[in-house]
Amino acid sequence: MKKYGVMIVGTGWVSGEHIRAFEMNEHSQVVAIVSRSYERGRAKADEYHLGERCKVYTSYDEALKDPNVDIVCICTPNDMHCEQTIKAAEAGKHILIEKPVALSWEDTLKMDAAVTKAGVKTLVGYVLHYNPLFMTAKKLQKDFIGNLFYAETDYFHRVMSDIPCYEWTCKKSVGGSSLLAGGCHAVDAMRWFMQDEVVSVYAQSSKLRDDLEFDGTISIILKFKNGAVGKVGSSYDFISPYVFNVHLCGDKGTLWNEKLWSPGMIPEQRDYMELPVLTPNSGDVKHHPFPEEVAHFMDCIINDRETDCPLSDAVKTQEIVFAADLSAATGEVVKLPLPRG
Repeated sequence: MKKYGVMIVGTGWVSGEHIRAFEMNEHSQVVAIVSRSYERGRAKADEYHLGERCKVYTSYDEALKDPNVDIVCICTPNDMHCEQTIKAAEAGKHILIEKPVALSWEDTLKMDAAVTKAGVKTLVGYVLHYNPLFMTAKKLQKDFIGNLFYAETDYFHRVMSDIPCYEWTCKKSVGGSSLLAGGCHAVDAMRWFMQDEVVSVYAQSSKLRDDLEFDGTISIILKFKNGAVGKVGSSYDFISPYVFNVHLCGDKGTLWNEKLWSPGMIPEQRDYMELPVLTPNSGDVKHHPFPEEVAHFMDCIINDRETDCPLSDAVKTQEIVFAADLSAATGEVVKLPLPRG
């Protein structure tokens, strides 16, 4: 049975999670790590007991020439994703890209064009697709929640200096914005559940912290083509443990995080029913579904199927993010689609 060779680019916290996930999968193994420091790269390989089969490169271009590499997993800071994705596509490698895709609309489109031309498989790291609450909610939507007319998703995460990515996340040139740095998870979740195109975006933002080079808090109102409305919140200012809210309001019932109300399907229901599943909030400590994400990616590569979040789909999340940041800056409603010329 063929084992696909994986190259991990970057040596931060999330790279370790991807190493663990690819090593757990029977169809893949990590054969290379790219780091600006050979010592850091070798230390990461040794931490996960990869042995001599894992080469350490300090040159990304040289690493892409390795014939044992089939998959490139990009775990670098946000400002590096565009160039690294384009080069990996041109080298004919399948690509797992950590979010956000890029820091500009122009770079996002260039990446999408390169991947489309190369015909490689891509998966953007919106890992909450594999969170138990998300998976349960998707299964409940048709019969228990129904067609959505309103939804809310919130990403509230006070990233401080004790978080490994803090030193670059807080910089506009690398973190980008509250949405690009983390809140894009909530935008992706909104699209994942709504399954409809956004036609307009309106946003307002505020700033509480001086250590962030961008407004830490933003609230967005989305109008969908089918007439539904959604609200997305993203805050790095939040004085609270990590919170990720999912509120889905449909014509059959309502999901408020892990609580379900669906009297048409649950006879004599008198109060919200609590679902015994892990939520994204508990996941910050107990559950990171990277193995499930990798299992999905490998299955799609082996069976030549599209992933549930290819770069072409993540482009639409990026479009909403850039429209929201523009709306917050100008105070105007931004119509979609954005220009692609």
